[in-house]
Amino acid sequence: MLVATTREPSGSPATLFNGERSSKPHLTQISISIPAKREAGTVQWPKRLPPDPATDFAVTHVQQIDTVAQGRVWFRQHVNGGHALVFVHGFNNTYEDSVFRLAQIVHDSKMQATPVLFTWPSRAEITAYEYDKESTNYSRTALEQALRTLAADPNVKDITIMAHSMGTWLAMESLRQMGIRDGHVNSKIHNVILASPDIDIQVFAKQYVEMGEPRPKFTIFVSQDDKALAISSFITGRVSRLGAINPAEEPYRSKLEKAGITAIDLTKVKSNDSLNHGKFAESPEIVQLIGQRLMTGQTLTDSNVTLGQGITAVVGGTVTNIGTVAATAVAAPVAIIEQPVTHKRPPRPADGTLEGDLKQQTLTQ
Repeated sequence: MLVATTREPSGSPATLFNGERSSKPHLTQISISIPAKREAGTVQWPKRLPPDPATDFAVTHVQQIDTVAQGRVWFRQHVNGGHALVFVHGFNNTYEDSVFRLAQIVHDSKMQATPVLFTWPSRAEITAYEYDKESTNYSRTALEQALRTLAADPNVKDITIMAHSMGTWLAMESLRQMGIRDGHVNSKIHNVILASPDIDIQVFAKQYVEMGEPRPKFTIFVSQDDKALAISSFITGRVSRLGAINPAEEPYRSKLEKAGITAIDLTKVKSNDSLNHGKFAESPEIVQLIGQRLMTGQTLTDSNVTLGQGITAVVGGTVTNIGTVAATAVAAPVAIIEQPVTHKRPPRPADGTLEGDLKQQTLTQ
């Protein structure tokens, strides 16, 4: 994989980069060894160093890339159909967390895309929420430039951005900046997938408008029982988070329809994650949906392959039981984007009301 980061070098070959902010971005190519005997969707974290490749995920090769030309040589050597997947992790991730997660995603999915990781300075501490949030702001221009550089490469035909949790804020801010500079998002960025987006719903509406037209195709995964987003809502003024809305209810349904955004509701999906923050990644059927349909811009209106009960989608304003919609038998591209976090303090309940001025927000001009 190709890894771009705004983290500060750690000085240690064991960790490479820490959670502090670097004055300049760094680019690295990394190879990962994955043990043969493992369940799809899992990461075998090394219990000690050096890791045992027979039982653990292990870094086998690291090389710093100093110039854009070197990066293009790497991409040309590893190009997979001209498709690039740019993954942006969420809150509470170390550098190695994000590297191993993307390695697992690519391996389990057998996806037809070249993996690019953008990892920003997270301190990987539960108490560092505000630091992490400011680190996403610190990194937005670097992500924008990384996307521009990738799009300028003639070997790249199209780009899918997949972001999770707090990483969705970073992705939206970078796309907004690009749109303000150029009048629209680069045409090679075809798809944007936001999983459990930790974004103020009112702010998202503004970000979406300000990135200009034409826009990429957007898909969001939401769940009304996401406890991590409930905590986020509480500490940020009790404004609804995008990842916790009910897309089948007004005013969201009409606004999503007007904007052309597909929302997939996973509220009824069972999860082993006590916070219900990464449940979209624990469902093999949803994983397939992401990798082979949403990532390639396909709609959710064909095929009769069952995806499971209780999963609904709002597509073009129409509420559909996705248990009878979408997805041929395909390989899984994602299993777990962020590590489940089980040691956060219990969330305080959200007030459950719709902010009055939200009804005045529009998702399109």
